[in-house]
Amino acid sequence: MAKLSVVNREAKRRKLIVKYAARRRTLKDTICNPETTYEEREDAQRKLNALPRNSCPVRIRNRCRLTGRPHAYYRKFGLGRNKLREAAMSGDVPGLVKASW
Repeated sequence: MAKLSVVNREAKRRKLIVKYAARRRTLKDTICNPETTYEEREDAQRKLNALPRNSCPVRIRNRCRLTGRPHAYYRKFGLGRNKLREAAMSGDVPGLVKASW
């Protein structure tokens, strides 16, 4: 089980990303627009750098919903490999069966 503080930190990051998504998008559009002047682009870049670091979507780490484990995460199920195996063996994941050939 991951430390609760680490799991809470990730949850806080997700909230910040939602909060600043629109502002970040408009600033990036201004920066990428070829018709903006150099001063406008520089001002938008300065404002983008002033936003909190944790509001950047790149900083999110996918974690198991049950344990908070960061590695061996299956996106399709939202679980780590250990909990996915337990859920599959108990029949909680429909359509997922053990391989046999």
